[in-house]
Amino acid sequence: MAVIRANGVALYYEVRGAGPGLVLVHGSWGDADCWERVAPGLAERCTVVSYNRRGHSRSEEVLTQGSVHEDAADLAALIEGLGLAPAFVCGTLYGSMVALRLAAARPGLLRGLAAHEPPAVGLLAADPDQRPLADAALDRVAPVRALLERGETAAAAELFVETVTFGPGAWARLPAPLRHTYIRNAPTFLDELRDPDAFDLDLAALGNFGEAALLTQGDDGDPVSTAVLDIIDLALPKAERHLYEGAGREPHVVRPAEFVGQTLPYALR
Repeated sequence: MAVIRANGVALYYEVRGAGPGLVLVHGSWGDADCWERVAPGLAERCTVVSYNRRGHSRSEEVLTQGSVHEDAADLAALIEGLGLAPAFVCGTLYGSMVALRLAAARPGLLRGLAAHEPPAVGLLAADPDQRPLADAALDRVAPVRALLERGETAAAAELFVETVTFGPGAWARLPAPLRHTYIRNAPTFLDELRDPDAFDLDLAALGNFGEAALLTQGDDGDPVSTAVLDIIDLALPKAERHLYEGAGREPHVVRPAEFVGQTLPYALR
């Protein structure tokens, strides 16, 4: 079990392959295991590092309110500690928020990034025309938050999977180890919901990131993801888009070959 002390926290990580550094950042609830279907293909050309964000699974649990700023600082320390800078960083969902935060705060550490459906609903809340989309997104997770506030982590995980991520009946179809991971990491999602900066971005700072940025989404017609990516697309000087058909929120799981094929050319630039 490899552990590095990054930004004062012990982070579990795995390294595969050789070549330019590529760091994978998982989203809410999960951990580094979510990359199992794509890490081998990416590692054929890159040094691939996957890790558990603070509080997730085998990484250290910190008993204070977490923040996206801490997650970005952890990622920076990981990149520097493993000698990967400048690294290509690939994040999914909330992991995309961490990657984008780092690109804005310390662009010199990255040579490019890929972000899949970052939940930056704070960008929509600032626009009166798009505020209803932001409110609807927050309303969807409000019942999950209520359960987490009461400490009902198993019920919260199931509700999140069935009403936000995958749909009705999905919880029972998930492998038992994955259900356990969701329940174990449930408190970290409450931290995200309590963090006032978790779902917002500094667009002006992001505009200073001059490296290639791959912005992706599924084709399920989610207006929130489309609106968020449209805003981020305009802020990033070298943004490009890709639509994963039939892959939903997890193309690295559902379409692993396509994910590798899309990501590697950017990681190798």
